[in-house]
Amino acid sequence: MFTGIISKTSKIVSATSNKNGMFLEIENKIKKAKIGLPAEALAKEGESISINGVCSTVKKAGKILAFDYMPETLKLTNLAQLKKGDIVNLEQSLRFGDTLSGHIVLGHIDGKGKIESIQKEGNSLAFEIRIPNKAFKKFLIYKGSVAVEGISLTIAKVLKDSFTVKIIPHTLENTNLKFKKKGDLLNIEFDILAKYAQQ
Repeated sequence: MFTGIISKTSKIVSATSNKNGMFLEIENKIKKAKIGLPAEALAKEGESISINGVCSTVKKAGKILAFDYMPETLKLTNLAQLKKGDIVNLEQSLRFGDTLSGHIVLGHIDGKGKIESIQKEGNSLAFEIRIPNKAFKKFLIYKGSVAVEGISLTIAKVLKDSFTVKIIPHTLENTNLKFKKKGDLLNIEFDILAKYAQQ
């Protein structure tokens, strides 16, 4: 479980895909424990880490963090499009005692949303994102939460087949959204509380 508050970004060292899945290696940027946690809180084998919002199990830890992904994950996410040098968002899993600064994020991606437009509004950027399936619209609530690339964001506007989120300078500077452009696909996880309410 995560909160959607990105702790680090990292660069991809290698990304190898085939019909059986994907092997991903990134630079280990998790070199300091979260505030108040002991040294063993550093990234280690078997730990769950969010990579662009995807709950990922560390296969190998050290200077490089390595991950395996199955075909189903690649189908639902944008991970298969990653290449060497790309920047990804990282978040370690939530621990008892951590502050829930964002919202409850499971790391289970619902699909890929396409950037329809990026507009400057004052000191922020407004991203309009097309939803991957019209059936997901019922989970979009004005001023509700959504996770985009693993980032906890507030829905600013609900449109016919899309929604808008506004990105403040801090979020833009500290996540991979600053590298995104119109037409790019983003990992979307709709709010679990909205899903339970619908169910």
